[in-house]
Parts: sequence; structure tokens; C-alpha cells
Amino acid sequence: MPSDLLLVLPLLIPLYGALLCLAFWQREQWMAVMAGLAQVAWLLCAFMLMRRVLALEVIATQVGNWPAPYGITLAADVFSAMMLTSAAIIGLAVYLFSLQGLDVTRRRFGYYPLMLLLQMGVAGVCLTGDLFNLYVWFEVLLICCFALLSLGGGKGQLEGAIKYVTINFLASGLLLSGVGITYSLFGSLNLAELALLVRQPEHPNLPLLSMASVFFLVGFGIKAAIFPLFFWLPASYHTPPVAISSFIAGLITKTGMYTLIRLFTLLFVSDQGFMLPLLAILSGFTMLIGVIGAAAQTDFKKILSFHIISQIGYMLMGLAIYTPLAIAGSIFFIIHNIFVKTNLFLISGVVAQRYRTFSLKKLGGVYLLQPVLSVLFLLTALSLAGTPPLSGFWGKLMLARAGLEAGNYTLVAVSLCVSLITLFSMTKIWNEVFWKPRPVAVKKDIAMAPINPLRLWQLYLPIVLLLAFILFTGLYARPLVRLSERAANGLLHIGTYTDTVLSNNRAK
Repeated sequence: MPSDLLLVLPLLIPLYGALLCLAFWQREQWMAVMAGLAQVAWLLCAFMLMRRVLALEVIATQVGNWPAPYGITLAADVFSAMMLTSAAIIGLAVYLFSLQGLDVTRRRFGYYPLMLLLQMGVAGVCLTGDLFNLYVWFEVLLICCFALLSLGGGKGQLEGAIKYVTINFLASGLLLSGVGITYSLFGSLNLAELALLVRQPEHPNLPLLSMASVFFLVGFGIKAAIFPLFFWLPASYHTPPVAISSFIAGLITKTGMYTLIRLFTLLFVSDQGFMLPLLAILSGFTMLIGVIGAAAQTDFKKILSFHIISQIGYMLMGLAIYTPLAIAGSIFFIIHNIFVKTNLFLISGVVAQRYRTFSLKKLGGVYLLQPVLSVLFLLTALSLAGTPPLSGFWGKLMLARAGLEAGNYTLVAVSLCVSLITLFSMTKIWNEVFWKPRPVAVKKDIAMAPINPLRLWQLYLPIVLLLAFILFTGLYARPLVRLSERAANGLLHIGTYTDTVLSNNRAK
């Protein structure tokens, strides 16, 4: 398959899948079939794109055949292909879960097309080679997330959605300001051309680049939920059904971190003496505040929501250290966390389906009734905490080693302390939800929902599939480590990326 087509299909497949779903509006079964076909096709396309990128390092095309840097550029390297493949895998898993884990009303009135359009937005962010189009694709994410968070119209959902959209509109304004400043300084928005311009020491506007970088740091920092810009996340992510929150929580903040890593290795490299220490401080506080917030919660989904913030701190840690090993550690940790966080939210949804609550005080005794689910949670939670030899351990080991080699001992110490508190909060969920007996008073007030064994195993299937990947990347981490190192090398040595993008149409 031509490389041009492989770059366009990740955008077209979810778009046309969403249109087909709309053609069968309110006919839930047909919408589910169309969405399922689109999910499978998107996953296959992501695998083919990954295979092509591993062979060529970078592939690029210019939409409409306008020569770079004037046209709309689509480009993929190892990092973007890894993100897209991860998004496709968890997209299929969440789709399978939604067939039984989401009410028919939401499935009938827009869930499937909105999820597909959200996935199109993720693909656009990962594949765009233009700064303005990066902003546009994040607006697509914003609109789809807002619609999904408010789907169903519950009071809590609407409140969370309004908080989400308000703060993210502010972030969008900051990003647009950053785009305008960058264009005024360098006369281009093409990422490859900008990467060459900012590396010219004699460029007269280079000292002003730091001003643009602050706009992007704050804008994407809000979307990634870094300290102190995270407050919207725990107020929003726990409100929708798990079939919605699992995908958003598992991927969207990581998409923000993907963009920060992309821009601060490609463009904003001229003022590292100021920016890297600032990122280190933000990383440490993000880890600490997130995990302390998680330890203080008594709601299953709120604990997981605060842990999203804490884990973002680890991803930012690698960017702050800014060595090949550190960047590779951040990439490994992003991929690991996408799967682990999605799986934990799905497990919380299965628990709530049976017990009708997410409150730790009202839960208990799950281990006796659902031992398989308990084991699935335990393994996934231990991976989140970084327990060896699971996948979280290897990501944290790479980051800690990079920090020690760079002499950043304080940040490494903070990351290790946060790992211990993470283990504590996961143990708290285990004790309260799975191990302790269910309170007698709650048994009388809230009866457990009857559940069909076949339906239960349909809910288990995507959780088992995601856990299989988590265990594989823990017990046999070398392939993902090497892939992360290769992605980091491509980010820090931009020659292949710029040459491929800027010579793409000239070769034609």
C-alpha cells in the first residue's frame, strides 16, 4: 500500500465510519456493526503504518500535492506510529466493552460516531506536520470530548463537561496565540521548516522564541493536566460512564504529552537552560499532587482520575531530563500508561455494573464473588505502581537511571516516593473493594445487580486482552524498550524527519 494512502486512511476510516453510523441513526445494532468494522480497519491500518515506518523511519505526504512547506503536511515517525497503534488497540477494546457496558440509549444517540470522530482527532494530532493544523485537530478533540462527557445529560456529567470545555477553551486560545507568535517570528508553520529555522543561531527572532514556547507549554500543559493546570481533570473524568471515561482518561492527556514532547524536541530547543529546570519542577509537583490527591479519595473512579495526573508527571520527567534514555523512558511510560489506565477504568466499570456504586465505603467482597476480576485488577494495579517485573517498572527504571546519570537526584527521589504512595493507593482499592467484606448496612440498601455469565465474560474480554499486552510488555519488555529508544533517537536527531518532509514533493 502506498505511503500516501497509509497516512490518509487513519483520518478517513473513522470519518467514514462515523458517517455510516449516522446513516443508521437510532438503529443501534447496525451502528454497532459499522463502528466495529471501522475499529478493526483502523487497527489494521495502524499496524501497516507502523510496519512502513519501521522500514523507512519517516514517511510524509503533502495533501493536494502542494509542495512543502506550503501544503498540508502529513508525516509519521516511530513515535507517532506507536501512539496511533496504541490508540487503535484501546479503541477496539473500549468498543467491545461498550457493547455490554454502556446503556442502549447512549449507544443509539451518538456514542459510536462521536468515538470515531474522537479517534480521527487523535490520528490528526499524531500525523499532522503543521502547527496550525495541530491546533485544529486539538479543537476536534475538544468538541468530541465535550459531546461525549455530556452524552446522556446527567447533572454530574453536564457539570463536569462544562468545567472541561471552559478550561480547555482557555487552553485553545493560548495555543492559537502561540501559533500566531511563531508565524510572526519565522513566517512558517510547517514543523519541519520551523525545526531548521530555530536551529539557525544567527536568526534575528530566535531570542523571542521562548515567548511562544510559554504559550504552548501552558496550552498543552492544560490539556495534559500538568501542575498547576490539572484541576479540571478530576472534576470531569469521573462523571461519564466508563465506556466513555476509559478511552478519554487512557488517551487524551497522553496526546497532550505527546505534543509537548514533539514540540520541545523539534522546535523549542534554544532556551533549554531555563525551560528544562522549569519542566523538572513541574514534573515533581505533578507527580506529588496527583498521588496525594489519589490517596485522599474514597471513590474508585476519582482515585484513578487523580492517578492520571500523577503519571503525567513521570512522562514530563523524561522531557525535563532531556537525554536519549530519558526521552525513551517517557515514550515507554506513555504507551504503558495508555493500556494500564484504560484497563483500570474498565475494571472499575465492571465492579460498578454489579454493585451499582463506585464508593469504596459501599463496596467490598468482590474477591469472593468475582475472583477472576480481582486478579485482573491486582495485576494491572501492580503494573501502574511499577512493581517488577511488570511494565510500569521498566518505564520508571529507565527514567530513574536517566535522572541519576544526569545528576537530577531530587527528581529521581520524588519519583521513587510517588511510586510507593501509588502502591499504597492501589492497595487501598484492593482492601476496600476486593478484600474486605461488603458492609451489612449497604447490602440491605443497595442490592447487587443480577448479571448474566455470558454478558459478564463479554465485559471481561477487552480487559483480558489489554492485560495480556501489559504482561507481555512487562515480562518481555525488550521490544518496546528498543522501539522507544528508536523513537527517542528520531526525536533528538531531526535530520531524517526534516529531509523526508521537505523533499517529499520535490522528489515528485
